[in-house]
Amino acid sequence: MNGAEHAEEDILGKVEGFVAIAQKVHGELHHHALVFGNKLGAGRFVLRDTPLDEGRFPNAQLRPACDPGLLHKEISSNLLHYNQLRHWDGLKVPLPYPSGMRRFLLVALMLVLAVLGAVTYKAVATDHDYQSRLARGDRALADDQAFAAIDAYSGAVALRPDSVLARLRLGEAYQRRGDLEAAVHDFRAATELDATAVRPREELGNALYQLQRYREAADAFEATLVLDDRLTRVNFKLALARYRNGDPKAAITILTRTGPANEMTAESYYLLGLCYRDLNRMPDAQRAFGRAVALSPGLSGAREELADVYQARGRRADELDQLQVLAGLDSAHVERQLAVAFAQARAGRIESAIATLGAALDRAPDNPLVYEALGRVWLQNAETRDDYLALKKALEALDRIGTNPRSSSAALALYGRALMRDGQTARAEQVLQQATTRYPLDPSAFSTYATAAEQLHHLDAARQALIDYNALVGDDAQLPSRAARIASLSIRLNDPASAVRWLQKAATANPSDTSVLALLADAQRRAADSKR
Repeated sequence: MNGAEHAEEDILGKVEGFVAIAQKVHGELHHHALVFGNKLGAGRFVLRDTPLDEGRFPNAQLRPACDPGLLHKEISSNLLHYNQLRHWDGLKVPLPYPSGMRRFLLVALMLVLAVLGAVTYKAVATDHDYQSRLARGDRALADDQAFAAIDAYSGAVALRPDSVLARLRLGEAYQRRGDLEAAVHDFRAATELDATAVRPREELGNALYQLQRYREAADAFEATLVLDDRLTRVNFKLALARYRNGDPKAAITILTRTGPANEMTAESYYLLGLCYRDLNRMPDAQRAFGRAVALSPGLSGAREELADVYQARGRRADELDQLQVLAGLDSAHVERQLAVAFAQARAGRIESAIATLGAALDRAPDNPLVYEALGRVWLQNAETRDDYLALKKALEALDRIGTNPRSSSAALALYGRALMRDGQTARAEQVLQQATTRYPLDPSAFSTYATAAEQLHHLDAARQALIDYNALVGDDAQLPSRAARIASLSIRLNDPASAVRWLQKAATANPSDTSVLALLADAQRRAADSKR
């Protein structure tokens, strides 16, 4: 045997010795008498002097302690990380996990990763579907396909009920379709999802305003300004809602208060002028409307209101100036030229009015409104100056509309008045009777018809026309004289009971009129006699 073979046998011998030592140590650890392992569940302890072969503790995690006089139970406090063997010098040596534990941890880790992956996939898929539905709804709304947009946004809301954006878009789609109640529901839901969101509150106010729920709209706009007090448009909407709710004073307060949102625009001055007008503060209204047209010369509404204020204050020239500007701004509509002509006629400038209407007639030769305006101006001139030639011109213009089945009640009433002045009472009665059946009704048609019918001794028709006229105009300043006239017709129709009722109205309206009291007493006497 050479030296190499001898060295190999020597190494093998040492390895076998090490294996024997390892087996002995393993046996001592496996059957140590002073430790407990599988007895833990039974709740029993092992005495110190128990022989090693009676222990039967298979758990190698239990080991001898450094002090042999102690009960040997030193189980690692973190078994999931490592087992440990304590050497006699106090060092801890990590030992590998058992193969079963490794498999368990690997399976658990795979399950956790699988669950996390499934949850992540579902979240990503849901978000993709949500974004897709929003995009589809946006495209549909851009194409004015409100129904398709509602379907898409409803799906987005179902996927994410807590989405403010989806609720907002759904409300806008309902608003586009005209379903304002549904829009209010979704806008309100959006405000509840996010107490700091500005736009849902503004849109809620807009929808409520469209529903003419002005007080609620004002509350929504006010809540919007609480979140952002720099929004000029919302401040204007708040003032407008207060005004439409019948509170012009509150609207004035909002429009005139100082603050970051109170930037006075032409529209703001226009609204301010309307508030002053409703409160009969005409000088303030005039100034507000003047500021509005100065800031925006093309703001027709403000200029019309300014012309009306000038008319109410008797400033004919200023009124005419504004109407002429309006006619220049809106030359496509002949009504602007007619308004100028009427203002000229009110100012006594008949020739200018006729010239204006002549120009309008050249532009619209078949427009019945122009013939009606010509007839009105000529008739006004005839009544003011007792001018028979002007009356003939009025009749000439009005004849063009007298036979038109689409003529308005006002046009027919004007024509009947001209016929009455010309002495054509029977024809006037026919025209005026037609005027009382055309809608919208012109109240003057009933009073003129009553006059024509009375002249022709059609007393019942005359009385009924006056009663209808009273129903249209209400109890105005002319009620006492009108009631007395109805009572007179009732007496002539041998109806004293009706006469008593109308004379009582006249006496209530004017208790100091002794003539009415005398007529009432006579009517009461006649009524009493008729019952005998």
